[in-house]
Amino acid sequence: MKLLRDTWLLFQRQILLMWRTPMWLFFAIAQPVTYLFLFTPFLQKALVPMGAASMKDVYNIYVPGLLVVMCFYTGLFAGFGLLAEVRMGILERARVTPVSRSALLLGRAARDVASMLVQCALITVMSFPFGLTVPLPNLLFAYVLLTVIGLMATAISYDIALTIKNEGALGSLLNTIGQPIALLAGVLLPLAIAPVWIQKLALLNPFSWATNSVRALFWGSLSDPVVWQGTAVVTVLAVITVILSTRLYSRNVS
Repeated sequence: MKLLRDTWLLFQRQILLMWRTPMWLFFAIAQPVTYLFLFTPFLQKALVPMGAASMKDVYNIYVPGLLVVMCFYTGLFAGFGLLAEVRMGILERARVTPVSRSALLLGRAARDVASMLVQCALITVMSFPFGLTVPLPNLLFAYVLLTVIGLMATAISYDIALTIKNEGALGSLLNTIGQPIALLAGVLLPLAIAPVWIQKLALLNPFSWATNSVRALFWGSLSDPVVWQGTAVVTVLAVITVILSTRLYSRNVS
């Protein structure tokens, strides 16, 4: 109970700090909005093999991938904020507080995931006038899955940041690994139209499973095995990465 209470209190504090600079939201969704309005119209012919007979179908195929990549990149770069706290001595001051060491990290991670979901909700709402349709139960479950995806990406970023503790090295590493992971997740185009060797390689990418799951939900296939397979994969990996992050963080503030 103490862990949950401390996490909630720190989450509230982090949200308050974030809303003191509301311009973050504008800059966070600027690029996704650009892709939504200027890239999606090019996809109808490319997605014909996937059954895209209209722009409505295009948005149902593309928007899920866009939401996944938003959670992926937002989470992947969350480590910079954590390193900034290290540089400002927040970890040092945390040593003398009675707050749970794990809650210090989980409260921050919850804030990062909440900001992702706000961005995803805005993009989803913007897509409805263009023909996006998704059953409400499927949409709600998709957002649960996006929460897990965002948490996993954030925890991975924290793991890397707490290991290398260098912003320059962190930026180079994330830029190097981020793009191939995103492309092999099929966020721009479904992997079903990719060469067979890319499809097989993508099976090693947990974000590929996640993208396929969210895309199946947007197509209205809640009972599709892909949904539950992807959910199981990202949930297990999210638990592992969060446990590793909390241990690394606790070690740094001990």
